[in-house]
Amino acid sequence: MSKGNLFQHTGLSHGGNILAMAEKYNIPVKQWLDLSTGLNPNGWSVPVIPEHVWQTLPQEEDGLQEAACQYYACDYCLPVAGSQAAIETLPTLRNLSNVGIVSPTYAEHEHSWKKAGHHVNRIDINDVESELEHLDVLVVINPNNPTGHQVSVETLLLWHQQLSKKGGWLVVDEAFMDVTPELSLVDSGIRPGLIILRSLGKFFGLAGVRCGFVIADKELLSLLADKIGPWSVTGPSRYIAIQALKDKKWQSETRNILQSEGQKITELFKEQGFIVEGGCALFQWVKHYNARELFELFARQGILVRLFDEKDVTVTSLRFGLPKDKHQWQRLEKALSSIPDSVKINDKEEIAHV
Repeated sequence: MSKGNLFQHTGLSHGGNILAMAEKYNIPVKQWLDLSTGLNPNGWSVPVIPEHVWQTLPQEEDGLQEAACQYYACDYCLPVAGSQAAIETLPTLRNLSNVGIVSPTYAEHEHSWKKAGHHVNRIDINDVESELEHLDVLVVINPNNPTGHQVSVETLLLWHQQLSKKGGWLVVDEAFMDVTPELSLVDSGIRPGLIILRSLGKFFGLAGVRCGFVIADKELLSLLADKIGPWSVTGPSRYIAIQALKDKKWQSETRNILQSEGQKITELFKEQGFIVEGGCALFQWVKHYNARELFELFARQGILVRLFDEKDVTVTSLRFGLPKDKHQWQRLEKALSSIPDSVKINDKEEIAHV
């Protein structure tokens, strides 16, 4: 293990670890094609940041909340250091609870609730209705990461209604919702026990800014703000976020582009003989009984994808983000075509028929 990993936060697997992959496969960093994060590869262009922004403490009256409320069409919200800050802190605001997490999904949700001492169960999307009566908290990523499955607003509100009757929470992580804002739960208004997480990382492609927002009732946001403390979002990050949230022209154009690119990558996989099980505009999800072998085949070509094959997952799979430009699209197509047909088959029983 390199010295840089001595104090790794959780040990959970995430995308974007290019430096470690470059060392492992002896391929220079600049030669890698990173499709592992699900970020918009052509994100919002960051402007020059004025010198005074670097030299002063973050200012809460700088207009960030107003810009966010206008963008998300909500009455109030709390800026945080990325969705991750909220994911880690929310579990500390409740007494011991029974928590259901719709899975497979982003592992940090489960880790954070368990770390705070709660009883956590992974729940298949088809089993939520039957499990709700046993839960105090339900966590849903919508659209789901990595499957892309989307739960309707009507269904989510029914789940929230059942949970709120007993003082429960519905936590909805909408990290990938920006391409389809009309499907967001934010439009349903602020409701006690309904907590919505948003982020600038995916759609805006600004993961390094570490800026996200929590949309919930004022009492809960006040508790969360006290727990997190002051200056959680840096001044430069706030400055960038304000400009990005106000850029309606870029947002509209980018939604159209990402919808088109999402369809393009879906068609590419089909043409190359892969079965795409799900996804959204920013990524595609491929289940495979031997996802590790596929991951290795791509990695040896300097292409990093997101692998889901932890020892406790029931279905191994890969998530592919969007290429940035024509050259990267060609690299992906070439890599896909180089995979033997026998490996592309995602069912052991079908291999005998190839």
